[in-house]
Amino acid sequence: MPNLNSTIDLDVKKFFRWWLRELDFLVPEKIRQLINEKQGFIIVRPENNRLALTYILNDQAEPLAVLERNAAGIEQYKALRAKDERLAKANLILRLTGNEAIQKELALPAAVKENLSQVVAYELDRYTPFKAEQVYFAVKPMEGEHEPGQIRAMLVLTPRETLDALYEYIRAMDMSPLFVDYEATPNDLEQRYDIYNLLPENLREKPATTPRLIYSGLIAGILLLLAAALMLPVWFESQTVNTLQEKIDAIEKEVREVKALQLEIDAMIDETRLLIAEKNAAPTIVDMLNTLSTLIKDDTWISYAQYADRNLQIQGESPSASTLIGVLEDSELFANARFVSPVTQDRVTGQERFQITADVIPAAEPSSMPTAATPDPGRAARTPSQAKPGGANGQDR
Repeated sequence: MPNLNSTIDLDVKKFFRWWLRELDFLVPEKIRQLINEKQGFIIVRPENNRLALTYILNDQAEPLAVLERNAAGIEQYKALRAKDERLAKANLILRLTGNEAIQKELALPAAVKENLSQVVAYELDRYTPFKAEQVYFAVKPMEGEHEPGQIRAMLVLTPRETLDALYEYIRAMDMSPLFVDYEATPNDLEQRYDIYNLLPENLREKPATTPRLIYSGLIAGILLLLAAALMLPVWFESQTVNTLQEKIDAIEKEVREVKALQLEIDAMIDETRLLIAEKNAAPTIVDMLNTLSTLIKDDTWISYAQYADRNLQIQGESPSASTLIGVLEDSELFANARFVSPVTQDRVTGQERFQITADVIPAAEPSSMPTAATPDPGRAARTPSQAKPGGANGQDR
């Protein structure tokens, strides 16, 4: 059962190394060959007084030769190198056997993980029978579960005299090892970032700067492309949003103008409706005069007429003024007809003088108002000449 209380060890460097290795895997093989001329690995393994050479490419191992550790062996290697060009392009690895190196597993406090080599060098005589100045050593953290508060590490060491002698001999053969490891704990040839190396710093091959610069440029280009792939869609979307916002602002401005015009139109419509309602609230003067002309007989004369506030007041002479009240009451246009002054008799004409007021009935719609009959042309022609002078505010019939 997994320990849920264990601390998660997040190695950022390991993550980036894995990421770079995956990027390196994506680079086509021809481009990698152009960048790095090295191809494959030559494993040099000491066997007593001889050296066994094995060529490894794509996990395929091919024995090449077994060389004597003398002048004849050097000449044999030079001839082999001149014959097989793979030796010049391959990375050289010196792999020690149990005769030249030993290993030991250590259990150390987790606090020393960052300074593992320094701590082991300080207490090397406690872990092995050697002192730090007598051997070349390397410490490699081991994978897997650890005890709480502890880490496991693999210590690999070799006597200095042994490795120095081997190094001098392979240098005489014009070999330059990439690293030195131990066959019991070999390095992963496909994983070059997490390897250990028994060779001291002063004897290690200096890496070529050109491939590193090219790889750095490729990585920078990939990062730039990745950033562009992430940022360009956002930028395009931002530009699209800005364009749409400008169009929306223009449309909103037009909408505000249209709304303002609509408000003005609505106000004008309301005013027009009020005017129409005010106009339709009472019949027109022409309608009232036509109605009076129809209702009143020819023997009755109107000398004065005044309309105000839906009230019509008329004055005139008639043989029988009292009959006018009934005539006006029977009309659909007038109501509440009454005398506003006593009826008197003209001594000259014998006619009754009257002054009548009546309320004008409001018309709901123009079509509902009564239609006046067309007056007699002859009567209309003689009315002006027979009418008596009226007041300044009156209208003659």
